[in-house]
Amino acid sequence: MQTHFFSGKERGKKDIGWLKSNFYFSFSDYYHPLKSAFGTLVAFNDDYVEPGKGFGTHPHINMEIISILLKGKMNHKDSMGYSTVIEPGGVQIMSAGSGLRHEEYNIGEEDVNFLQIWIQPKQQNIIPRYQQRSFPIENRKNVLTTIISGEEGLKHCWINQNAKLLLGAFDKNEVVRHNMHKENMCAFVFVISGEILVDRMPVFTRDALGLWDTSHFEITCKESSEFLIIEAPINQK
Repeated sequence: MQTHFFSGKERGKKDIGWLKSNFYFSFSDYYHPLKSAFGTLVAFNDDYVEPGKGFGTHPHINMEIISILLKGKMNHKDSMGYSTVIEPGGVQIMSAGSGLRHEEYNIGEEDVNFLQIWIQPKQQNIIPRYQQRSFPIENRKNVLTTIISGEEGLKHCWINQNAKLLLGAFDKNEVVRHNMHKENMCAFVFVISGEILVDRMPVFTRDALGLWDTSHFEITCKESSEFLIIEAPINQK
């Protein structure tokens, strides 16, 4: 197994008042030559948006874009005709494909906190698509729940990549084993809250650990913890 630690204290920052972003990889006007991507995971942003503020209509092309809402209430409108609202536990995906435009605003009364994740697609220029599902934390206590997959299903969102995203919310001393395909796959384990050990390596709130060259790893919760696992190809083959 090989690993790389991503410190929450060493993230890139952007603060323009209504938007406060934390970047694990080079994004927007933040650039770090050693933080361009982790495999096909090219963006992982921890964003905070003030009430009434948000992102006006803007385009995307050939990218798998994922939003996981941790706090607040946010809308979504796009050029495909979708107009939805996402609340805590909500997950939405956009397979941008040949191109789409969308907007999103904080429509609640408190700050929105959401994770914005970009993964390179498996196929280029597909027909754009949108999907949204809800995964309330009370329904996934002590269960590692698949929220996104590269395969279609009735209980999760699916994207145009051989990737899998799983959310866990576990009590203190719970132990979770995650099996993954070793060949050309890596995992990015992000701690939303709490403290965990990933094969005896400590990872704290807003830290992340990247792993590769392994077929499995074990997570031990040192306290009640919520975490996200992203399993994605190391490179396009």
